[in-house]
Amino acid sequence: MLLILAQYLAHDIHAFNAFSYITLRTVLASMTSLVISFMVGPAMIRKLTAYKIGQSVRSDGPQTHLVKAGTPTMGGALILISVAISTLLWGDLSDRYVWLVLFTTLGYGAIGWVDDYRKVVERNPKGLSAKAKMFWQSAIAIGVAVYLVKTSTLPAETELIVPFFKHLVFPLGAFGFVLLAYFVIVGTSNAVNLTDGLDGLAIMPTVLVAGAFSIFAYVAGHAVFSKYLGVPHIPGSGELSVFCGALTGAGLAFLWFNAYPAEVFMGDVGALALGGALGVIAVIVRQEIVLFMMGGVFVVETLSVMIQVASFKLTGKRVFKMAPLHHHFELKGWKETQVVVRFWIITMMLVLLGLSTLKLR
Repeated sequence: MLLILAQYLAHDIHAFNAFSYITLRTVLASMTSLVISFMVGPAMIRKLTAYKIGQSVRSDGPQTHLVKAGTPTMGGALILISVAISTLLWGDLSDRYVWLVLFTTLGYGAIGWVDDYRKVVERNPKGLSAKAKMFWQSAIAIGVAVYLVKTSTLPAETELIVPFFKHLVFPLGAFGFVLLAYFVIVGTSNAVNLTDGLDGLAIMPTVLVAGAFSIFAYVAGHAVFSKYLGVPHIPGSGELSVFCGALTGAGLAFLWFNAYPAEVFMGDVGALALGGALGVIAVIVRQEIVLFMMGGVFVVETLSVMIQVASFKLTGKRVFKMAPLHHHFELKGWKETQVVVRFWIITMMLVLLGLSTLKLR
């Protein structure tokens, strides 16, 4: 929106040409979403508290979590509002990828909102049924994947890129691409949701991965840089840097309120949306394996749940004291803040490893 205004003013005042640079708009989008979140956050938390939209706590979980009962939830709406406004202000609204990522993010946010609303407002402990949740998640993911296949113009847009190898790519074909995109988008959405169990645990890894993807998106959208670094050139994907910048700023601001002891939780409205956003960005810039690498904490958290369920059904025994994995470490004696910070450190190292794939080929 502001880009259109800047382009109009640039005809008379050449200084406005600076706003054509994606890097500048990425920084501005990050700052804008940060400011919006800080301005709206306190009022939103007060409203959530007044309406008694509080988090319920698992009775079989760590006893230290019982004090969190009643803490306002659905705070992820703050992130979505900030990201959407900031992206619309600073993004190139003629870019199809911007709208596609916004659609996915807000779509998954709507699914999470319904689930949260039924749980905390209508007092329905089941919330949105697992089947209904999976149906709508799948519908959005498949719709996005089919759209990307139908509008692809280059082979690189539907190939699986293997990091660290310069020429190792696998043509997926239409069906293979849709299948991969489906699992990446839905899987990442649910993985972030499973990770969101401790104060600040999910949001910081999300911010770190989004920040890294702003670089991947910029490189993929730049013909010269993508050729030099051996990254598939995806025309138009550079604008996703602006979205990633907005997500990074909003996420950091949310962490201000979500850091231990949390004043607000993001709820499914935030976790499902943020995971879906990371998933679709990875699919667009053809870095699904890198997402798997940088989001290692999300992956391990999800695997811990799958292993726990499978083990209990097959043998009647549990592998972990409790799943997801962060609860296992809590029950082993780690303090909540220790688990969170250590998982952050692991994510930082994994993100650096993912960024190294830009050059190590």
